Amino acid sequence: MSTAKLLPLLEPEVVAPCCPPLTERSLTADEAERSAVMLKALGDPVRLRLFSLVASHEGGEACVCDISDVGVSQPTVSHHLKKLKEAGLLSSERRGTWVFYRVEPAVLAAMGALLTRAGGA
Repeated sequence: MSTAKLLPLLEPEVVAPCCPPLTERSLTADEAERSAVMLKALGDPVRLRLFSLVASHEGGEACVCDISDVGVSQPTVSHHLKKLKEAGLLSSERRGTWVFYRVEPAVLAAMGALLTRAGGA
């Protein structure tokens, strides 16, 4: 007899954007704080490039070994990836000796919604 147990499939998490579009209404202090953390993390050219490399990588995730050639040392790459994770822009998973990074679709959706004109116009 098999002892395998079937696990239920989880529905993808629907994450609401942190804030309404900037053209809809002014942000509350909390919304502005959350948005500023995200935008500040992307305000550095190396971080923005790393974020772009991960977001555009085939399969939706990238091994640190594939994205570390951005013109700075490996410890600096690690520092910038840590800052992007702390801002909630990246998630990671260790597989053996390598770490794989991904941008969650909800993060891209939230960023897009923040910078979209209210009403989709």
